[in-house]
Amino acid sequence: MSSLPLFDTKNEPKIARSVEKFFKDYKVMELLRRCGLRKSKGIPLWSILSYIFSNVFPDRSMYMQQKSGKCTSGFSKNTYYRFMQNPHINWLRLTILLAERIVNGHLKDLTSDQRADCFVFDDSPYSRTGYKKTELAAKVFDHVSMTYKKGFRMMTMGWTDGSSFVPIASSLLSSKNDQNVIGTTKKINKRTIAAKRRIMARSKGTDVVIQLLDQALKAGLTAKYVMFDTWFSNPHQIVQISQRGLNVIAMVKKSSKITYEFEGKRMNVKQIFNACKKRRGRSRYLLSVPVKVGDPAKDGAQIDARIVCVRNRSNRKDWIALICTDMTIDENEIIRIYGKRWDIEVFFKTCKSFLKLGTEYHGLSYDALTAHTAFVFLRYMFMSVEKRNDEDDRTIGELFSTLSQVLSTILGNFILK
Repeated sequence: MSSLPLFDTKNEPKIARSVEKFFKDYKVMELLRRCGLRKSKGIPLWSILSYIFSNVFPDRSMYMQQKSGKCTSGFSKNTYYRFMQNPHINWLRLTILLAERIVNGHLKDLTSDQRADCFVFDDSPYSRTGYKKTELAAKVFDHVSMTYKKGFRMMTMGWTDGSSFVPIASSLLSSKNDQNVIGTTKKINKRTIAAKRRIMARSKGTDVVIQLLDQALKAGLTAKYVMFDTWFSNPHQIVQISQRGLNVIAMVKKSSKITYEFEGKRMNVKQIFNACKKRRGRSRYLLSVPVKVGDPAKDGAQIDARIVCVRNRSNRKDWIALICTDMTIDENEIIRIYGKRWDIEVFFKTCKSFLKLGTEYHGLSYDALTAHTAFVFLRYMFMSVEKRNDEDDRTIGELFSTLSQVLSTILGNFILK
């Protein structure tokens, strides 16, 4: 039975207790103070924070709750908007520090050392209807629909072990090109947190990936692999991540401009595929070849990697290519581990469909939109922890350990007989 019930008036106290326990277990209030939140008077911080966090469960906005007389916030909408627009809170650091506590303090104890945990990067459209007045809103390219949309690209970094997905950090990316920025802009002191997040919003997506990864590693988060799709798998990016002591598993872009060193020649992935003999029969993959990634003159180093070509499930006549910098694992393991990247797609769908990403808050400030995204991430972390506690027997603690020892003894006696 789930410890997180569906919301109604009867279950409201139980949900409130679950939220309070989550905040206490991971000391969220302490993290907020470390991330720049200061409040000396007025409405208690816990009241504001718990209301915004839990407001996703009732199927009504704050406005409709106030109109119907069922609003339990205890403060006005002005207090809510001032909190969301606070430019001094480092929301990026908050989500990273909380993710570190959840992963290292809880989930890794439930994960075998032989199990491959991964960092996953991807972006998703964050559309805005009032884009002309929304700060830094821009025309951004959606590589799923292959069209331009008005709003942002939500660059996201997450951690997964195949059972649980924890969002770590995000940045709402605008555009480097001034002509594509259709929203308003502000001049802010470049030494402040608010200015730094706006500078990141105008950076290249591949550069933001490295920035988020560096901040996560600095906070103490670790993983065996870094995964992403074709939009970030250029040789320079792969070399940069490898220089940080991490292995990469990614889908390769079929581009004539991206080349690898194969048997002493520079070739793109299509040329490599056409030059090699394919495996026949019902093999899980068509081709596996070792290559060298990167150019020492351009990328600073050259590393060993393996390209594995597999059939495209949606089109059996087509193929896709995966690249892996870990030369110690076989092709089937590369394919299996890359399957975990799908967890971030489930995350995006859940956030937009159930956690009100992009629909709950309609403010125009970039700081407030960043805060809204952070609250959605906190909600998903909460749900991920609750789900793992419900499904994983190892969360029982001493009882699980005792049962494991008893079963081990019984199995040993059976073998001896």
